[in-house]
Amino acid sequence: MSSSASYADCVTSLRSSLQFLESSVQTLDNGVSDFPRLVKVLKTVRHYELVSHTTLAAAEASLRDEISPYISLLLSRADAQTERQERRIETLKARAGLQQGRLARPAGQEAARSAAQKLKARKLHGEDKLRAKAVRQRRDALRYGVERLELEVLQKERELRKRLEI
Repeated sequence: MSSSASYADCVTSLRSSLQFLESSVQTLDNGVSDFPRLVKVLKTVRHYELVSHTTLAAAEASLRDEISPYISLLLSRADAQTERQERRIETLKARAGLQQGRLARPAGQEAARSAAQKLKARKLHGEDKLRAKAVRQRRDALRYGVERLELEVLQKERELRKRLEI
């Protein structure tokens, strides 16, 4: 009986060993199931490792030389457009200031001027009335032109100052 107990212990030990072996095989199987994907990843990495550093540096320099002029051109265009927009903004601000100045004129001055013009117009008749109206319109147009030219001079001075600052 002792030999049968001894055989039973051996069988139990063998079964236990088989279970550990099956568990180890299962663990290994889970660990290597991703090998096909890993092989592809490692091949890609190996591919890049095969390219020498000098070849990569030469390719980078070539690409930089090819792209640099275009980048510089685009940056200069962007700078020019930005300057153009800034000048336009300054011009619009100047025009707005001019218009505000015209609107801010005291109403009394305008009313007095209109009244004086009406009195003058009453005294004039026919062709003289038309000439007076044309002269007033020409005077107003010239005044507006002078104001516009003054603003343009101011704008040009600003642009010149900006250019000299750079």
